[in-house]
Amino acid sequence: MQQAAPPGPGRITVEGLGKKFGPVEAVRDLSFTVEPGSVTGFLGPNGSGKTTTLRMILGLVAPTTGRALIDGVPFAELGSPGSVVGAVLEVHGGHPKRTARAHLRAIAAAIEVPDSKVDEVLALVGLTDAAHRHVGGFSLGMNQRLALAAALLGDPRILVLDEPGNGLDPDGIAWLRSFVQAFAASGRSVLVSSHQLAEMELTAQRLVVIDRGRCRFDGAVSELRAGQGGRVLVRPADPAGLAEALVADGLTEVDRIDDGWLAVAGADAVRVGDLALAAGIAVHGMTEEQVGLEQMFLRLLAGEDAR
Repeated sequence: MQQAAPPGPGRITVEGLGKKFGPVEAVRDLSFTVEPGSVTGFLGPNGSGKTTTLRMILGLVAPTTGRALIDGVPFAELGSPGSVVGAVLEVHGGHPKRTARAHLRAIAAAIEVPDSKVDEVLALVGLTDAAHRHVGGFSLGMNQRLALAAALLGDPRILVLDEPGNGLDPDGIAWLRSFVQAFAASGRSVLVSSHQLAEMELTAQRLVVIDRGRCRFDGAVSELRAGQGGRVLVRPADPAGLAEALVADGLTEVDRIDDGWLAVAGADAVRVGDLALAAGIAVHGMTEEQVGLEQMFLRLLAGEDAR
């Protein structure tokens, strides 16, 4: 187990966390840290232990081994948890006959937050115009926004979100991305579990990937991408001549594809362009392809490049 960083404001520390449900080991020796100032994506296939881990972080499930700490203490020992952690694990609207504002006022009273905060969070999540509507008529996307508003009532320094994009339309997903990035940029922390890999690639700075309860990767998105085999597609005036020049420079993975294009692995566009210029070969088109997060994720689960 790696030595944990010292506790600080807005930090989640998971140390050797494990959970058994009878003979089923849902989480095994899991360790990672969520640092302030970043969005950490928490990824894994169905049944990998993500939701169980989030519930242990929030004190809803007791770990079998290890511990989960928020600013150095378990969730249950936080003096005012609503001002430390805002969480959305399951989207349940309030009473269907209550308005959105009344629903949030009830939660605000429970966590001793003034009613004035209710209108503030409704505005933050884009529900001001729906404040007087009954929650029973809300769509899944509107309920997602309402749940996020409830999580924000205490002005927390940490957000823990489980599949927050479910039910949101493309505009809503773009809004959510901007919101959580701005939240983290203010020096606070976001831990977000999601199956929307393309969106996580745009949103998160760090990733924790688990499979069958164990950590397969913990680090920056750029670290995961490094060495993943991106390629350059180039359309030279002389494909054979450029292929020869590329191979002579040590780029051995050069493949011919349709319409005179070459696919070059292990190089960036600058290197390919410079070699074409040195060989006196005109280039009529060139683009870089990077391995997407979905492909990297599948490689990890297949046992490739795990860290």
